[in-house]
Amino acid sequence: MSEQPVDEGFGTLSVAAILAESAQRIPDSLALIVGQERITYSELWEQTKSYAGALRDRGVGPGSRVAVLMPNVADFARVYYAILALGGVVVPLHALLKGREIDYMLRDSEAQLLVCAGPLLTEGAKGADAAGVDVVSVLAPEGSHGAAHLESEAAAATPITTWLPMSPRDTATILYTSGTTGQPKGALGTHFALVEQVNTMLTSTFDMHHGDVIFGGLPMFHTFGQTCVLNTGLRAGATIVMLPKFSGDAALDALAEHSINIFFGVPTMYIALLEAAKNNANRSSGLRYCISGGASLPVAVMERFKAVFDSDIYEGYGLTETSPVASFNHVGLTPRPGTIGQAIWGVQVEIARAELADSIELLPTGELGELVVRGHNLFKGYLNRPEATAEAVVDGWFRTGDLGTKDEDGYLRILDRKKEMIIRNGYNVYPREVEEVLSRHEAVLSVAVYGVPHEKHGQEVAAAVVLITGAVVTEDELRDFAAAELAAYKYPRIIELVAEFPTGPSGKILKRELTARYSAQ
Repeated sequence: MSEQPVDEGFGTLSVAAILAESAQRIPDSLALIVGQERITYSELWEQTKSYAGALRDRGVGPGSRVAVLMPNVADFARVYYAILALGGVVVPLHALLKGREIDYMLRDSEAQLLVCAGPLLTEGAKGADAAGVDVVSVLAPEGSHGAAHLESEAAAATPITTWLPMSPRDTATILYTSGTTGQPKGALGTHFALVEQVNTMLTSTFDMHHGDVIFGGLPMFHTFGQTCVLNTGLRAGATIVMLPKFSGDAALDALAEHSINIFFGVPTMYIALLEAAKNNANRSSGLRYCISGGASLPVAVMERFKAVFDSDIYEGYGLTETSPVASFNHVGLTPRPGTIGQAIWGVQVEIARAELADSIELLPTGELGELVVRGHNLFKGYLNRPEATAEAVVDGWFRTGDLGTKDEDGYLRILDRKKEMIIRNGYNVYPREVEEVLSRHEAVLSVAVYGVPHEKHGQEVAAAVVLITGAVVTEDELRDFAAAELAAYKYPRIIELVAEFPTGPSGKILKRELTARYSAQ
């Protein structure tokens, strides 16, 4: 365990206690369902202790960085809590990364080991070999890429007896943020920020309780699924139904089969559910509570979902650097469509002057500016990137890069990413506003608005549109629809009908790729 400065006190904490304490309190309750596999809390903790024993025998201990490359399977939870119980640092990797990208993250994080799921070993082993990092597999056939099997090593190892207490400020996770430019940066999450996030979610933010059944289709390697579904769900004593690969039909089937009553998703998931519900007999479900994050949810999608599933969607906001939730439409209050709610307990979210880089100047209520956050949920910086950290955290406030407003009731609205705002003929165009308009067209399933370079106007407004199955509409008709609702400088002159969008690890639409694709054409 790291030596703790006296001025930090003597308190200890561990994210691993989330599973350990629930296993002691509700040992026979179901913790995870993955396909036909059903695992109780006591079974999951016992398995985790065995995995930890095997990892300990491989030299994993306090401060050890261990990369994890796997989809949403039970082994993700076992390995995640095993590393944390040993005092190690979990480095989750996006399951679709290629060998070159894995090599970079292993080197950057200085990981000493990669735990890789069998189906991902081709790229995982390639990246680990290039980085000179050992690999141990789970769910892999014998002899796959020469990797040892963690399951067999765990069966032979002496299990640990309990989790190792850590300083609250010790690093628990290194999560790589995709960013908009350059190489991904490793955001350092602390035991304190992650545990306090979970406790705040359960006391005053989410409507989640022991016995609830949660949809686990958000990737666990991403902060949204990892904190809000895995950690918060297990702390509450709920059952998490993991879905290794998301599709609208698979999600609807899971909702019906397991009587799921809480759904976590990003906007693209809700859109996929609506599309699948048209032809899926399992469209009726017992959903009680739905949560959306990761990107702005168009109000039109929220209204369609309410009509089909008879469930409100509660929208929130956050980033990897805020662990992730910073604001939310809180439990007990009717959600306000189009807002990301109010700041969560103990956290401040304010609006600051966006053009000031070296200081924070808070703006009066109602004015447009950059959302800034401070509170117990902040990360402790980017790994080995002091300049990037200093740029992101100014005067104790984390600069989100998102533009929005805050009203007299404390409700926040996001207009767009600061870097995604379009400037056409000197006028600011906020893609979110244009997307809301186009989303109201009856033929439109989903839309992404972005800026492209233009010789005369500086930038031109462009929109990529996915249509509802069977719908027929022309690009000119959509352009006219938007022009009737928006000022002349705002409506998109360029409209492209596409089959799907490029998305990131959490399902967020990657607008920079749409811009790059257009520029290449």
